[in-house]
Amino acid sequence: MGAVNRKRRVLDNPAMCRRNIAGIKIIAFFTGSYYPLIPCQNATLSLKRFMKITAIEFVKSATKPSQYPEDLLPEVAFVGRSNVGKSSLINTLVNRKRFAKTSSTPGRTRLVNFFRINNILGLVDLPGYGYAKVPIAVRKSWGPIVETYLEERRHLSLVVVILDMRREPSKDDLMLIDWLNHYGKKMVFVLTKSDKLSQNKIAVNRRIIRDRLEVTDEDLITFSAKTGKGKESVWNAITDVLN
Repeated sequence: MGAVNRKRRVLDNPAMCRRNIAGIKIIAFFTGSYYPLIPCQNATLSLKRFMKITAIEFVKSATKPSQYPEDLLPEVAFVGRSNVGKSSLINTLVNRKRFAKTSSTPGRTRLVNFFRINNILGLVDLPGYGYAKVPIAVRKSWGPIVETYLEERRHLSLVVVILDMRREPSKDDLMLIDWLNHYGKKMVFVLTKSDKLSQNKIAVNRRIIRDRLEVTDEDLITFSAKTGKGKESVWNAITDVLN
């Protein structure tokens, strides 16, 4: 009997799909490092169900590649201007109030912070940018830190670009998005603080941001950390890319 071609073996048994998703073998769906399997048709639904947070931990902080974790897990990076609601978004996604540190003083996050979710997914909190009151020397150091991670981290699967829905994208926002497009990075745009606007203003601002970014409505997720609006949509965007 010939050798099994593990690279092309398809999981067509629903029970096998559930067992693989429930255990560490889920890594195979993303990296092919352990069990290079092709997900079956039920894998997407099961994965979304699996994203109920049962284990979450802070891994480490870093400023350069030599300090990055050696995990083989896929990573989703969160990036945006200082005080855009990045930490609040992460906390809402993982159902924790103070997991990612929030601060009333913008510009406090100066490191690349790595988290591990359910032992199958890495979340990465990147330094905020664009806060004028931070010393110039510090602001200049942030750019290379963020750019190095985005360019060199081979486990990066998706970049969540966070924008304040109350404002038009800034020059810094547009430069970041142009850079990500140039290097072919997968992105999803999350518009935060929607609870501070009326429904009419939300519709108007979505159109403005959509046109400025030259994307479609489907590329934008309206989000509120206060109400939880958009949380499921963000997780769906993440699981869609990982599958």
